[in-house]
Amino acid sequence: MEHKNINLNLKIWRQENSTSKGGFVNYKLHNLTNEMSFLEMLDVLNEQLITKGQDPVAFDHDCREGICGMCSLYINGKPHGPWQANTTCQLHLRAFNDGETITIEPWRANAFPVIKDLVVDRTAFDRIIQAGGYVSVNTGGAQDANCIPIDKQNADASFAAAMCIGCGACVAACPNSSAMLFVGAKVSHLALLPQGHPEKKSRALNMIAQMDEEGFGACTNIGACEATCPKEISITNIARLNKEYHNAALLSI
Repeated sequence: MEHKNINLNLKIWRQENSTSKGGFVNYKLHNLTNEMSFLEMLDVLNEQLITKGQDPVAFDHDCREGICGMCSLYINGKPHGPWQANTTCQLHLRAFNDGETITIEPWRANAFPVIKDLVVDRTAFDRIIQAGGYVSVNTGGAQDANCIPIDKQNADASFAAAMCIGCGACVAACPNSSAMLFVGAKVSHLALLPQGHPEKKSRALNMIAQMDEEGFGACTNIGACEATCPKEISITNIARLNKEYHNAALLSI
């Protein structure tokens, strides 16, 4: 890969807080290396803004290794940018052309209100997890783990669902702002394991009820959530969530 310098035009959403009116502000950056990460580019911009005595752009970040799910940015109309199965922090400037204009926005969903600029409040996800995304079983010591027989197919499917990092890209991509892929993944990875059975009857009911209370939209099986998920969580988890929900509803009658 040839290393080269590029110039970029940034069109960034700036908003002081959740109640103020926001808008796009244009910035120009010069002599950036194409091997620089997207967040490193924002760091460079903020260093320049601070040097000029201006307010830096607020954006979420933490691990910068594609694990934590904090780097929630809408880039040129797609959550996390143009690369497939990729988080914003793993996106590099070689994905863009010299002189290109990049539009950067926060997640757009009523359940994710803007805190400032590109930062949104995703604590709605935390409250959904608190409603049922846990197990209360005594799991024993480490030496006991292999004593519980688990079907390999279920174990693999549970592990795949557990890869969800809760970034919210599924909500941002969905035209209905649905959180069904997130909830489906969190329900699936517990429902498929024996450790998750004690709360089996209430988990899906409570988590979906909390999801609705938070103001997320309904799922209409468009599939944009799966297509944009950085961890490639399958929409089969939504089908499993629906099954868990209906079974629990029948048992509660």
